Amino acid sequence: MDAALRSTVTDGVATVVISHPAKRNAMTAAMWRALPRLLPGLAADPAVRVLVLTGEGATFCAGADISSLTGSPTGADDPQALAVAAEEALAAFPKPTLAAVKGFCVGGGSQLAAACDLRFAEEGASFGVTPAKLGIVYPASSTRRLASVVGPAWAKYLLYSAELIGAEQALRAGFLHELLPAGQLDKRVAEFTRILTARSQLTQAAAKEFADGRTDRDAHWAGQAAASGDTAEGVAAFLERRPPRFGWPSVDQAVAGQARSGRDGPAARRRATSADGAFSGEPAS
Repeated sequence: MDAALRSTVTDGVATVVISHPAKRNAMTAAMWRALPRLLPGLAADPAVRVLVLTGEGATFCAGADISSLTGSPTGADDPQALAVAAEEALAAFPKPTLAAVKGFCVGGGSQLAAACDLRFAEEGASFGVTPAKLGIVYPASSTRRLASVVGPAWAKYLLYSAELIGAEQALRAGFLHELLPAGQLDKRVAEFTRILTARSQLTQAAAKEFADGRTDRDAHWAGQAAASGDTAEGVAAFLERRPPRFGWPSVDQAVAGQARSGRDGPAARRRATSADGAFSGEPAS
């Protein structure tokens, strides 16, 4: 089978499959280039609420297919630049992303997994960041992302040693969110993505921006809350009521009021009141 990225959309979930089984799903230069071109269309598709990245068969991604990487070491086709561009495009995807990992998740495969919001794996998976074996300097942006996922101590362990670690160790390091028994990964990913598709896209998008360090857009998200549907009312209530000790800028009271009154009257206000209780610790009526 030719090396390729395949994508499907089912029930709100876009699944992108890394398919190069002859080389344990190693990414060719063409595949690195294809990912940043594929993602914008999925991001713009209103039917897509979650993205899952996985590998064909029993392996996630064993890194880069070295035989395909022939670009100039300083040009736009620099192998490292191609990988970073794909990683950054995945990290910037505006909806929740989840890496579903079986088998090897090594080198460039670990870069892609780290760029996802969530990582689930099956027992027996192996993880490694291997540039020290080749005398390659790992990109600064990728190093910072790895450190943000597992912390500086584990990032140094992985980068200094270039050793592979097992799934249990990856779970302890914080790289993985969930570790599943053999044969259970696909079922759990399907179950969890159904949960994500049922939740507020507004809340998820704001949480992704804030968690990624883009914290200067409170007014934008309050405006979105005011203009959106049922779940937005709870977000507006949260923005209005959050304690000043956290140092967040205040939100115009009228914005939250618009969110409450803009939909279906008493029912909307009851939902907003319930959300207030949930966020503030007060009992919801």
